[in-house]
Amino acid sequence: ELSGTELGLVQVMSRETILKQYLCEIQDQYDYILIDCMPSLGMLTLNALAAASQVIIPVQTQYLPAKGVVQLLETISRAKRQLNKELKIGGILLTMVDRRTNYTLEISDLLRDTYGSKIKVFATEIPHSVRAAETSAEGKSSFVHV
Repeated sequence: ELSGTELGLVQVMSRETILKQYLCEIQDQYDYILIDCMPSLGMLTLNALAAASQVIIPVQTQYLPAKGVVQLLETISRAKRQLNKELKIGGILLTMVDRRTNYTLEISDLLRDTYGSKIKVFATEIPHSVRAAETSAEGKSSFVHV
């Protein structure tokens, strides 16, 4: 469904601001609106960056996701220049953290050393969970999975 939506946006005028226009209509009904994006830099992510006031960057503690932060930061910078001058980076959130492995500790330290002086890297980490993977495989919400 998301890829269909993405394709549908290609032909729409002001396609980067569709989500922002909608959220402006409903924002008074909420204290916070969280937009969870798939890990791609397509039209839906650009819409989210155009609509957001802050972005939290979740990063898995693995090599390729950590390397991808550079590309995402470039995209955020472009979005800020061209679509949303008010956009701020709220921080980097480490996810799928398995503190039992040296590899995770190395990537975690690398991210903190590389970005910690410029961007907040949250002290809170989201641990790796086999149960979370099972939930998505079963098509259930993580709140109802036992």
